[in-house]
Amino acid sequence: MYWKQLISNKRLGQEYRHAKRNDDRTEFKRDYDRLIFSAPFRRLQNKTQVFPLPGSVFVHNRLTHSLEVASVGMSLGNDVATQLVLKRPELRGTLFEQIGQIVATACLAHDLGNPPFGHSGEKAIQTFFTEGPGLALQSQVSPAFWADITHFEGNANAFRLLTHQFCGRRPGGFVMTYSTLASIVKYPYSSQAVSKKGKFGFFESERENYLRIADEMGISQLSAPGDPLRFARHPLVYLVEAADDICYEIMDLEDAYKLKILSFQETEQLLLGFFDEMGQKRIRQRIVEEHVDDSNEKVVYLRSCVIGLLEHACVEAFLAHEEEILAGTFQGSLIDHISPEPREAYKRCARLSVERIYKSKPVLDVELSGYKIMETLMEQMVQAVMNPDRYYSQQLIGRVSSQYAIHADDLETRLMAVIDYIAGMTDVYALDVYQKINGISLPII
Repeated sequence: MYWKQLISNKRLGQEYRHAKRNDDRTEFKRDYDRLIFSAPFRRLQNKTQVFPLPGSVFVHNRLTHSLEVASVGMSLGNDVATQLVLKRPELRGTLFEQIGQIVATACLAHDLGNPPFGHSGEKAIQTFFTEGPGLALQSQVSPAFWADITHFEGNANAFRLLTHQFCGRRPGGFVMTYSTLASIVKYPYSSQAVSKKGKFGFFESERENYLRIADEMGISQLSAPGDPLRFARHPLVYLVEAADDICYEIMDLEDAYKLKILSFQETEQLLLGFFDEMGQKRIRQRIVEEHVDDSNEKVVYLRSCVIGLLEHACVEAFLAHEEEILAGTFQGSLIDHISPEPREAYKRCARLSVERIYKSKPVLDVELSGYKIMETLMEQMVQAVMNPDRYYSQQLIGRVSSQYAIHADDLETRLMAVIDYIAGMTDVYALDVYQKINGISLPII
């Protein structure tokens, strides 16, 4: 793969149209602004990141997480661009120098397709078809569609959200640039190319969109002719992934400390563990010199030091493995290839997160409740589109926005419209609909 081909500001759905612009924004900055002001991005403020949505203590939701990931992604992209332009002078003055903006925009979009209640919501959609009433539909749909819905994946749904022509929307969806779209596809495979629990990057309905993008930018195809599609990642995916890895792991520790799941001593020890003895001594000294006395502020200070360290380490890993990344042979994430000391510290944090954070009572309670809510919504809405002439079905279908093809003649289109509708809900809205259709609450007029 070649950098000059990989960075393209051609827009999906406007390939042959060159509109006059009335400002000096780059095409990649337009992508960023388009996302920031979009309704799907705004809805992330009411989607759970890890912990329940805030009560007296504010913790991260999908929106704040995405903004932080975009900030780190901008730094990663800018630093890589600065270093690679020195190494490859032919890239100076080209679109390549704007990769910081591309990575930041892809970071904003990376969670856009996540359903309510995160991983629990994904599992509820999948298992409705593999273990629930939806299993009876397998014989009525194509194998490719069945693979899509039984592996339902937030990453693939983000690509669909940005590229699909929903009812009333122009061709190309958000009409984003090719490079921005390719940079969010973390798993560039079709659902038929993955194992039972595997992840994938695009639904069958968006297959042609991804093929068009991959062909334009010369993204390496790894699958043999006739086999399920598999591609190499666009190189910028590794920077988006690194920004996400850095933010969710480190910020989850801070949230766990705020919620008193971790003590100050535990949090401090985990964060200082990213540094060698000399580095720890320097940080402690700066904390004293800058009069950072409050425990909360100390955690914030340590967190910022760790993020800076990991950002620098991931840039170094990307530069060291650039040729493998461009060849499509690089294995693992950038975090897997940073120097041993911070890598082991990251693994310690990951192990603790699984043991103490992701299995904590508040998190499990949200997952259990969220799963039940999503399971019920799927069951009721799928039953409605399977039996649209029934009175109750018509009442349910009447709640669905006109942008979803809920009235289509084709069963697969109707089922996907149900998934689009439910996956696009916020946690709060999903709970509200669940309560209403179960007669638990009535609207106050």
